[in-house]
Amino acid sequence: MKNEIKIGSRLIGPGSKTMVVAELSANHNGDYQRALEIVHAASEAGADAIKLQTYTADTITIDCDSPLFQINQGTIWDGTTLYKLYQEAYTPWEWQPKLKEEAEKLGMECFSSPFDLTSVDFLEEMNVPAYKIASYEINDIPMIKKIAKLHKPVIFATGIAYPEDIKLALDTCRAEGNDQIILLKCVSSYPTPYSMVNLKLIPKLSEDYNCITGLSDHTMGSTVAVGAVALGARMIEKHLTLKRSDGGPDSAFSMEPSEFAQMVKEIRIMEEAVGSDKYELTEKQKIEHGRSRSLFITKDVKKGDIITADNVRSIRPGQGLHTKYYENILGKQFNADLKKGTPMSLDHIAD
Repeated sequence: MKNEIKIGSRLIGPGSKTMVVAELSANHNGDYQRALEIVHAASEAGADAIKLQTYTADTITIDCDSPLFQINQGTIWDGTTLYKLYQEAYTPWEWQPKLKEEAEKLGMECFSSPFDLTSVDFLEEMNVPAYKIASYEINDIPMIKKIAKLHKPVIFATGIAYPEDIKLALDTCRAEGNDQIILLKCVSSYPTPYSMVNLKLIPKLSEDYNCITGLSDHTMGSTVAVGAVALGARMIEKHLTLKRSDGGPDSAFSMEPSEFAQMVKEIRIMEEAVGSDKYELTEKQKIEHGRSRSLFITKDVKKGDIITADNVRSIRPGQGLHTKYYENILGKQFNADLKKGTPMSLDHIAD
C-alpha cells in the first residue's frame, strides 16, 4: 500500500490530517452565484477540498420513460425519471473551471466525479488533481482504465459495490501502474440510517484491499464522520448546502455551513485524541506515576517490632516499596526505629 498519496498540495496517509471534502453536488440549485457561495462557505468551514460532479443528463443516461428508467426504489427522488433528475441536478460544465479556480484561490483543492469518457477529457483540460469514481460507476471498467492511465489519485466509493466489483476496479487501476487508490466506505441511502453505516468496514477495507480508506457519508450530523476518523479514515466527504430549507435534489441529507464547521472542528479534535498506538507515558504521566500506590510505614515503630497490616500499608504516593512485596514482608522484623510516613524499604527489614 502506498503510505501517502498526494492530492494537489495535500498528503493523505496514516500520519496525515484527514482530508475533509465538501461535496457541492446539486446544491447549487441551478444558480452559479449560489455555487460560488457554497465554495466560500466550504472554505470558511475548514474544508480541504471541493468536489464537483461532471455529467449531463445525456452523458449519464438516456431520455426514456420505460419502467427501467423510472425512480421508484423508495428514495427521496421517487416519482421522476433518471433523465429528469439529472437534468435538474447537473452542474453546468462551463461553471466548473471557474469554481475550481475560486476554490484554489481560497486554498482548497478541487476535483470531480466524471460519469463518462468525455467528462474525463474535460476534467483533464481543467487539470484536476484527482478523480472520484461514484459507487454506481465502479463497474464502468473502460472509464476506470482511462482514468488510471492518467496516473493521478483515484478515489472509489463502495456504496453499491460487491467485493468482486471493488476487486475488479482496483485490479484495473493497478494493471495500469496506478496504485494511488483511496477507498471510501459509503452507503447509497439518502440520508443513511445509522444502523446501516458499518464503520468497522473502514479498517477492513484497508486491510483487504491494501489501500488508504475513508468515508463518503450521507448520515445526518457529524457523529459518524468523527467516528470514522477514530477508525482510521483519512478522507471524509460530506454534502454541503447553504440551507436545507432552500431545497434541491440533495438538500435533505446535506450539511449547513455551521454544521460542517463543527464537524471539521470535531475531526481535528479526534485526530489529536487518536494519537499513537505506542504504549508510553507522557512526561506529565511519568510525574504522576510517582504519586501512585506504594508501601509506607504508617505508625512509629521500634527496632525489633513485627511488620503488620497495622504499621505498613499500601498508600499514596509512590516513593515507597512496591506493593508486590507486601505479603512477603508481613511478620518480619524492623531493623531500626522508624517514623510514621517513612517510605518502606527492604533495607528496613532485619536479616
